Amino acid sequence: MIQSIRHKGLLQFYAEGKTAKLPKEQFSKIARILSALDAISSEKDIMALGLNAHPLKGTYKGFWSLQVTGNYRLIFRWIPPDVFDVDYLDYH
Repeated sequence: MIQSIRHKGLLQFYAEGKTAKLPKEQFSKIARILSALDAISSEKDIMALGLNAHPLKGTYKGFWSLQVTGNYRLIFRWIPPDVFDVDYLDYH
């Protein structure tokens, strides 16, 4: 279950359904990803999401990445059984 969200636009979207601070063409994919993150219970579930799921290295070590578009990702920390620090960014 998602416990914390860093990105203000994602937080508004997740908590209130407000979409003003996110790209319109990505709403449905972001909604699907957030819903899936709420339901995961293991690393196996993360990998099953597809979306080029992988753990990050370097600056974002400890985070997982899920692809939203070419450059944009949802990243998060997985501390079983919950998801923390969900962020939406272009880290490339």
